[in-house]
Amino acid sequence: MAAVVAKREGLPCISEAAVRGNVAVLDYCRTSVSVLSRATARILGLIGLYGFIFYLLASIQLSLLLILKAGRRWNKYFKSQRPLFIGDLIGGLFTYVLFWTFLYGMVHVY
Repeated sequence: MAAVVAKREGLPCISEAAVRGNVAVLDYCRTSVSVLSRATARILGLIGLYGFIFYLLASIQLSLLLILKAGRRWNKYFKSQRPLFIGDLIGGLFTYVLFWTFLYGMVHVY
């Protein structure tokens, strides 16, 4: 993660490019977890509601790992803690459903 805050005479300076880069990395992590959790749920035979619960558990686990990685100095990398907790959770759910239908088509159609 790129550092966001630089000290200049007591006032913090925030690099918008670094913040955008950090949020982009988080989005990439969440998308990857969505795809991998769907593939894992399919292998384990978790369909329907159990599959969504599996996705939520995987997303919560990713959030906890990101919070541990950022540590107490999260404000050095992000403006708020929101991207660490629930950033792009719904977008990841859409990716999860999209990959669900893709895998279903690959297995049952071809």
